[in-house]
Amino acid sequence: MTCHELQQEELEVLESIYEGDENFKKVNDHSFQYKFLHEKASYCFVLDISWGENYPECIPTFSMNAFFNKHIVSEVKQTIIASLCEQAEQWLDSAMTFTLLEYLKENMDDLMKNQTNQLTTSMSEVSLKAENGTDVEKKTKERKEQLTKSQKRKIVDRLDNTGELPRGHDWIDVVKHLSQIGGQKQLTES
Repeated sequence: MTCHELQQEELEVLESIYEGDENFKKVNDHSFQYKFLHEKASYCFVLDISWGENYPECIPTFSMNAFFNKHIVSEVKQTIIASLCEQAEQWLDSAMTFTLLEYLKENMDDLMKNQTNQLTTSMSEVSLKAENGTDVEKKTKERKEQLTKSQKRKIVDRLDNTGELPRGHDWIDVVKHLSQIGGQKQLTES
């Protein structure tokens, strides 16, 4: 079989194995991503696997440069990739992607032993700040007052074409006011 036929066969197998797995992502026919999850958040990472034209006669390309991996120490990344390359050398001329992914799942703790707990430290700092209440500001959403159509119409009728209240809207009608309070007697000169 040619390399292309072997790749197509392995692609079908991978799609059937990882059909319901949300952690497996087929980027294209020659590139895949797998998200490795762990109970320690700082141990989670994404591995990119890319097949070359001569795969499986040559080892695939491994990458851990995804943004999701920013918390992984570079020493740990190099250890994982070196370990994968070593395993891939054993499986030349055969389908190896599934085998390499399973190898990483089984040996994740050993490969990640030099990983610091940077992610969990920063999360604990955030929770401490939240408990103290000094750095955390709670923003409450102000609900807009719901107006009926007639209320909106009255508001619009009161405004002029620029959206402002007309001049003198709150002035008192002098004649009406005087008629309500009555006339006052003029003071006579003594």
